[in-house]
Amino acid sequence: MAFYCCGRLGARSMLGNVSRLPNLLGTAQYAQAAGVPKITFKKFEPEKIEHHDIRNERLHRPMSPHLTIYAPQLTSMLSITHRIAGMMLSGYATVLGVGALALPHDVSHYVTMIEGLNLSPATIFLTKFILAAPFGYHFANGLRHLYWDTAKGLTIKEVYTTGYAMLATATAITILLACL
Repeated sequence: MAFYCCGRLGARSMLGNVSRLPNLLGTAQYAQAAGVPKITFKKFEPEKIEHHDIRNERLHRPMSPHLTIYAPQLTSMLSITHRIAGMMLSGYATVLGVGALALPHDVSHYVTMIEGLNLSPATIFLTKFILAAPFGYHFANGLRHLYWDTAKGLTIKEVYTTGYAMLATATAITILLACL
């Protein structure tokens, strides 16, 4: 126990002297005496940074054609259509919400107005089909994505198979909603 106390006291007094060393010499002299290399920083000059498009033009590099060189694939078209359907559904929700707040009458008044137009059954079916298509597609493709989240169906063959099955399911959902 006595050895421990003496060692602890000795270490404390020794550390005390070392910790005062930078104050005695000054930080820069202490770092130089300890062999720490001096670090210098360059001044940031934003006017010297060249935009990559300007650099590519100056070096006569061709612009990449990106989308124009790819043939449309089922996977890319389904992905783009899924995003468009989601935006359309957001638009529906926005229009219905703003309409409910801004229009002076309730929904039954506007339904009665549409019934008063005496539209043909084919026109009503087509209108319902067009309005239901984004929901049917986005819903069916959402189920497909949930299936993918289980780490199944991710090979190219399965992706194409589920893509065609999703299109058939989306069409069935859309027709069902349009018939109601």
